[in-house]
Amino acid sequence: MSMKVAFIGLGVMGYPMAGHLANAGHSVTVYNRTTAKAQKWVSEYQGEYAETPSEAAKGADIVFMCVGNDDDLRSVVYGENGVLASMHEGSYLVDHTTTSAEVAREVGAQAKLQGIAFLDAPVSGGQAGAENGVLTVMVGGDEADFNVVQPVMAAFSRFSQLLGEVGSGQLCKMVNQICIAGVVQGLAEGLHFAKQAGLDGEKVIETISKGAAGSWQMENRYKTMWAGEYEFGFAVDWMRKDLGIALDEAKANGATLPMTATVDQYYADVQALGGGRFDTSSLLARIEALHKK
Repeated sequence: MSMKVAFIGLGVMGYPMAGHLANAGHSVTVYNRTTAKAQKWVSEYQGEYAETPSEAAKGADIVFMCVGNDDDLRSVVYGENGVLASMHEGSYLVDHTTTSAEVAREVGAQAKLQGIAFLDAPVSGGQAGAENGVLTVMVGGDEADFNVVQPVMAAFSRFSQLLGEVGSGQLCKMVNQICIAGVVQGLAEGLHFAKQAGLDGEKVIETISKGAAGSWQMENRYKTMWAGEYEFGFAVDWMRKDLGIALDEAKANGATLPMTATVDQYYADVQALGGGRFDTSSLLARIEALHKK
């Protein structure tokens, strides 16, 4: 069933996600802070672009958002140019940004006052997942609203799960990032050890990846890590934003995250090396830089 949708934010994730919606036959209007990016999108896909989030959202059945952080989200939601200024009662607002659970609940409450359903729906799978339409979506909100939006999100996702009330999607994304942090640090240390021991990295990974040490990170990142190449995915700057959100939430809910706090500081070291735009596997670069000292 074709729907009229808006997509706010055409970054490395949003650009292809909006494209999948257009290719699935939905009527798509996009907005991006840099208009040239929106014009480029329109030249590649069937759709239109708008000058403001409010204009893009006008008349839309579903408004999708994928921006940078809590402040970016507020800037496209509120005010005379924000999406809530033009959305109609009975429509759906879906946020794919990774934010705090707090801002998700705040926006959800404001949307509800206007008779608009809100779902916080952060994604996992990175740029490749977005481009290939195989993202995992973690959703917070009402089940009835999820059931309406889920078939539309299927254009760019392989799996989506309702976790609970608004904010639950963001909390699940925090779990995701906490788990990744530990796995990548372990892999970085393992590869460093293998190099120091004079082992053949290819043979080591071929052997251990088939057992309990295996992981997505190992399968997809060990070759580039071994080669010292870190241009293949989610940036350290963004990971630090996400880990900061998780650590703040942990203070609020009483969770103890010593490893996450440590790895967050290791990523700060990578930033200090000039690696803010490196991908998250660059924890190995930090170890090697320390080793050279």
